Amino acid sequence: MTGIKFGTDGWRAVVGKDFNKENVTLVTNAIAKYVFDNFGLHKKIIIGYDPRNMADVFSKLCADILVQKGFTVYYSYKIVPTPVLAYNAKLLNACAIMFTASHNPPEYLGIKFIPDYAGPATSDITDEIVGNLGKTIDDSFNGTFEYYDFLIDYSKHINEIIDFDKIKTAGKEFLYDGLYSATIGYFDKILKDNGIKFKSIRTNHDTNFGGEMPEPKPQYMKQAIETVKNGYNMIAFANDGDGDRFGVIDEKGNYVSPNEIIAILLLHLTKNKGLNGSLVKTVGASNLLDIVAEKTGVELIETAVGFKHVGEAMRKYNPVIAGEDSGGLSIQGHIPEKDGILANLLILEALAYEKKSLVELEEDLHKFAGKNFVNDRIDVKLEDRNQVNEKINLAENLKSLGSLQVKRINKLDGIKLYFDDGSWILVRPSGTEPLLRIYIESDSIEKLNEIKENVKNAGIA
Repeated sequence: MTGIKFGTDGWRAVVGKDFNKENVTLVTNAIAKYVFDNFGLHKKIIIGYDPRNMADVFSKLCADILVQKGFTVYYSYKIVPTPVLAYNAKLLNACAIMFTASHNPPEYLGIKFIPDYAGPATSDITDEIVGNLGKTIDDSFNGTFEYYDFLIDYSKHINEIIDFDKIKTAGKEFLYDGLYSATIGYFDKILKDNGIKFKSIRTNHDTNFGGEMPEPKPQYMKQAIETVKNGYNMIAFANDGDGDRFGVIDEKGNYVSPNEIIAILLLHLTKNKGLNGSLVKTVGASNLLDIVAEKTGVELIETAVGFKHVGEAMRKYNPVIAGEDSGGLSIQGHIPEKDGILANLLILEALAYEKKSLVELEEDLHKFAGKNFVNDRIDVKLEDRNQVNEKINLAENLKSLGSLQVKRINKLDGIKLYFDDGSWILVRPSGTEPLLRIYIESDSIEKLNEIKENVKNAGIA
């Protein structure tokens, strides 16, 4: 029981080890008590699961326990992406439980609790759930169980946000890399239902995700990249295991960073869709977003790393767009939860409105910003939290790094050092393990590599 911890987006563990019947029962009972204490038995609970091994079995166990407690449970009749389930939580005024480990290795599974506001549970909520571990409520035996199709209303909502008629005018050829993910049967079905032509690969569910990580990064999208390079005027899209993150390949076969995608979409949404408001980004996201926000007259709001913080800011500020560098975003008029399906569709819409290729939009963006940005991240595994804290304290006391002078420090999440040449590093702890994450940004590969070396020389990495 002591091994159950909720990180930035739920509890995750290896199936057959910590993720077992006993612990799933403990977490389910803890969630049941949270919902009962805060809303009562009348609060509906909806449950979904991604393609991972045993996700369907454990989610059904969770549903059976909650029905026995007296709750009304709507259970997905098939694999479902997290953003689709989250949207229905808001629509149905329900709490949602999603069985997924997102982009983690195939042997992992996890549980995300999504409150009725349709975004990640904030720390106060997950702290209460963790405090409920080992506790339960009495069985009521008056609950009900119903299979549910969560795509129907989500699809209607997406059709209200996205201009599919405009997308059809673009005449763009693109590739959907299913990546064995939960968006199979959702993203592609929405496209087909709206008459959008596309090619596809890897559109079967696989509990092992083809033997790779279910993460839409270039190293796991090699087949899509090769397909694009052999095609004409083609772009490619993919999502992570549960569909809340996105990955985009441009017409040259190059990976387009989430920072660039968020910036391109900010310009699209303000110019072509007439949205007004702010930009929400995490402290680990690129300064590219700061510049684009300033030049478009959009207020910038910065949060700690993790979409639970982004989602909380979305509910407070109602921004034009909100996102993080790891590949999650949402927009005004949608839910405060990252949505990879929506992100992919918005890119198609932006291309149609601008009547340009994605490569051209990238070039326009860099000209608009007037500066290049190169990013990387180092993950340092340590023995315990004390070592993590020592490294963070070391970073906090730095006055310089190589030839770079520290200009200012941001302590919003870990320690972020801004240098006199515009480069920066962010040193922050993982929320669930003794791991140090070091984010680095500069304006060239050469500078980036020099900073990485100096971070090691300083004893931080």
